[in-house]
Amino acid sequence: MVIAIIFDVSEKLDDFLKHDVPMEEIVFNYYVNFVFFYGNLFSPLLIFLSVIIFTSSMAFKSEIIAILSSGISFNRLLLPYFITATILALISFYFNHFVVPHASKERLAFELAYVGYHAKNPHKNLHKQIKPGHYIYVENYNVDRDIGYKFTYEILNDGQLEYKLLADYIQWDTTSNKWELRNYYIREIKDGMENLYGGKVIDTTMSFLPDEFEHKDYNIAMMDTPELMEFIEDEKLRGSELISTYEVEKNQRTAMPIATYILVLIGVSFASRKVRGGIGLHLAISVAISFIYIFAMQVTKVYAIKAGLNPLIAVWIPNIFFGILAFYFYYRAPK
Repeated sequence: MVIAIIFDVSEKLDDFLKHDVPMEEIVFNYYVNFVFFYGNLFSPLLIFLSVIIFTSSMAFKSEIIAILSSGISFNRLLLPYFITATILALISFYFNHFVVPHASKERLAFELAYVGYHAKNPHKNLHKQIKPGHYIYVENYNVDRDIGYKFTYEILNDGQLEYKLLADYIQWDTTSNKWELRNYYIREIKDGMENLYGGKVIDTTMSFLPDEFEHKDYNIAMMDTPELMEFIEDEKLRGSELISTYEVEKNQRTAMPIATYILVLIGVSFASRKVRGGIGLHLAISVAISFIYIFAMQVTKVYAIKAGLNPLIAVWIPNIFFGILAFYFYYRAPK
């Protein structure tokens, strides 16, 4: 975490100096929460490295051989590891679901104020259901300027079109809290009668605000799991394209603590064998395993978001694969 902070400081130092940020805010509002968030996020990997160093040191000094030779079974040797892993996994589980999201609010608020963290533009061709039967579409929307192009608003009742609004240009007026539409056309169908009319410019209120077009990836990091689940249900109703991203975040909060058990089993089973390379060889291989695990998480996450892979399956694939690897190392461990 110290290394991570050093890299982060080098990246953000210009922003800190530019805004003359007080040292107290940098340390307590940002980096305390920075360590809290990323330390918990990567805790299974940090625990894995700790297990490798500790167990490999015991094996190098022939202590593992002495323990097994005295009649202690390998399963009994694993017991204290798994008791500790359970405690750490439960703490991580609670933090992931309830504590870290609230701690992230201060960290992200700091980034918003001093590091230029802005809402991202969404994908083009955005379709959303803002409430039952009410659908909006925009070909392109600029979040910073609150301007959209090629806008459509439809109201359907039992699958039948009742109202359709089309506009070449739409902009939010912060003074009047209304939408300004240009080159608009409106089609209304009521009691079998159809009315068509349009115009150059109109100011009107509609049942949605500009934040409907914001990319909300950064918000989910600040939601505890009950809030996130409620948010996901709301976004499903709206037809959001980012449901997979939200589902990955929700499932990852459970999968990461469970990974603690898998990596501890790999670490003890692998490092308990005495080898010529000693701690150095074990540490090198464990770092390689850690990188492969992180890479696997990122690959499956991208497949879930971009290729339609079920988010639950995507999040658990690395744990399943490394779980099989853990039992292989356990089978090969000195008994």
